[in-house]
Amino acid sequence: MSSNDVLTMSRMPDLLGDYEPGTFFFTSPTRTLLARGVLQEIPESGTTSLQGRVASALRDARDSDHPNPVVVGAIPFRDDRPARLLVPAAVCWTSPPTGPSAAPERIGGTFTGFGPVSDPGDYVRGVEKALAKLTAGELKKIVLARTMDITLGAPVDVGRVLRNLIRRDPQAYGYAVDLPSSGDTARTLLGASPELLVSRSGRRITTNPLAGSAPRHPDPVVDRERARALLGSDKDLREHALVIESIVEALRPYCRRLSVPAGPSPLSTASMWHLSTRITGVLDDPAVTSLELATVLHPTPAVCGTPASAAREAIQEIEPFDRGLYAGLVGWGDATGDGEWVVTIRCAEVADQTLRLFAGAGIVAGSVPETELAETTAKFQTMLRAVGLDQDR
Repeated sequence: MSSNDVLTMSRMPDLLGDYEPGTFFFTSPTRTLLARGVLQEIPESGTTSLQGRVASALRDARDSDHPNPVVVGAIPFRDDRPARLLVPAAVCWTSPPTGPSAAPERIGGTFTGFGPVSDPGDYVRGVEKALAKLTAGELKKIVLARTMDITLGAPVDVGRVLRNLIRRDPQAYGYAVDLPSSGDTARTLLGASPELLVSRSGRRITTNPLAGSAPRHPDPVVDRERARALLGSDKDLREHALVIESIVEALRPYCRRLSVPAGPSPLSTASMWHLSTRITGVLDDPAVTSLELATVLHPTPAVCGTPASAAREAIQEIEPFDRGLYAGLVGWGDATGDGEWVVTIRCAEVADQTLRLFAGAGIVAGSVPETELAETTAKFQTMLRAVGLDQDR
């Protein structure tokens, strides 16, 4: 980011308050951006790779005298699904939201429908199928997800839901992505991800994979004990180690130096404890962009499994829905190659009066189906609380 951008950041208003549907919003612990308008959409297919099409669009924007073009948007879980990426006409940058969290904003409208797309029992049976594949040696890990639909009696106020998400978890990566309309119905992907897939600033890169989780508890004593138990859980430590091994293997060819902590640390969100390992590195080739690194890493075992190809096939076989952008990537990248890309979790797709929520859990040898179901239930809480619900579903 240039000195002019930094100067602009100090003068920017509250971009979270300025957000409105149809724009792109992203906030991290270091910055916030709000993008308006469309200078160029990234083609869904072409003779070059996704990275090549993005690089071409950014060059075109620079040739059109755009001062500092960026690409923003989301990439799906599966590579045969369309990405939603564009170069916006205008981008505002500012510091991340600070100060005490405001009280949650009330989301208007009566809840007229509430429930899972598939029965929780189906999820338990899906985990049992996955465990059978693990026992047979087909997989080392697989991540299975659930969905839940909520219907209101009035259109969802996307801005209020987004503000509730970010104010409740100010250290999370909050996002809102405008999606192609379905007929006359506007659609938005929004969420608050705790997981940084990769960021790049010059040659310096950071990734912060999460794997292994436990729900928070309102009693501070019990809550601390849950964090300690998570750090001592053999099952969760094995699950986490598989993710770290995969990411380090993928990044090492790109880095002249890679720093990997000896073990994970606990990371908390408003709803969950996670095992977290923050990995930093220095690129060998400064031409490697944040988006290239993100696509090399995606999907990590934290949202897919390992071996990746077998896990993807099993997910398609077991899950009764298309993930779409869930468990994909969301973020931004600029013409110099810098950027931030996070894993698209703790999210919902909003269309008029409905929200479709997503939550997943990692399955390894020793997983208990009912415990994994409970983990997905706890992860739903991030979105449920943002819309004014706190339910065990």
